[in-house]
Amino acid sequence: MPKSLRSLLRRREPAFGTFVGEFDTPGMGHILANAGCDFAFLDMEHSGLTLASIKSAVRYYEAAGVPLIVRPASKAHDHISRVLDAGAEGVCLACVGTPEEARAIVAAAKFPPAGARGIGLQLAHDNSARGEVAAKLAAANRRTCVVLQIESAEGADNADAIAAVGGVDALWIGHNDLSASLGIAGQFAHPDFLSAVRRTIAACTKHRRALGMVVGSPEQGLDMIGAGFNLIAYSGDAWLLRDALAAGIEAMRAGARARSEGRGRSRR
Repeated sequence: MPKSLRSLLRRREPAFGTFVGEFDTPGMGHILANAGCDFAFLDMEHSGLTLASIKSAVRYYEAAGVPLIVRPASKAHDHISRVLDAGAEGVCLACVGTPEEARAIVAAAKFPPAGARGIGLQLAHDNSARGEVAAKLAAANRRTCVVLQIESAEGADNADAIAAVGGVDALWIGHNDLSASLGIAGQFAHPDFLSAVRRTIAACTKHRRALGMVVGSPEQGLDMIGAGFNLIAYSGDAWLLRDALAAGIEAMRAGARARSEGRGRSRR
């Protein structure tokens, strides 16, 4: 049976994925599946991915058995509901600072009576299937996952209250924005940053929420798992290609220089 995003958020062992914001291609789902990814984090906030991109991506990641978390362009009600109507299992909303914001996001993501999402049925999110309305709304609410980003000083201060909101499934540390909001941009070993992260971990532990973050190395991922994170997005599509390509080209350049210098010495 294909794994669901909800099952990944509920399990105790870590789930591994990657950040996708550049490559909009039908092959990505199977590429990530064959790399061992449990999920993918698709970003609309900082990329050129459109709603049409997401609607297509849902199907090719679904075919590969890779659940999706999609970050809409904003926290606007229609941005959230349209991504979900396109078929995404979960949404991740940027820079959530208060429990009031969290409740508004849950309302936008959930159908009545759990929320206020506009009702559109027999669409992409329910595979265009017929069915009884109340049953379909309940099934959609069970399937839909809400992930909220803690990436401001305010969000870290309110992490416990945000995690306590019903309908919130996970928190996600936005490390760059969080450090900048604290006035220590990029200083991830700074005591203030570490304190904010610890408070978020404590909130997720207390309220039994999953916790995620993008990491830049396997070593950092293992450190995060040890600290209590269970959603680990290893790097991102563009960064992985850049780094792998740079490593190969740099190795060949160095080898070519060494050979050239060796031939030069042999002629002397």
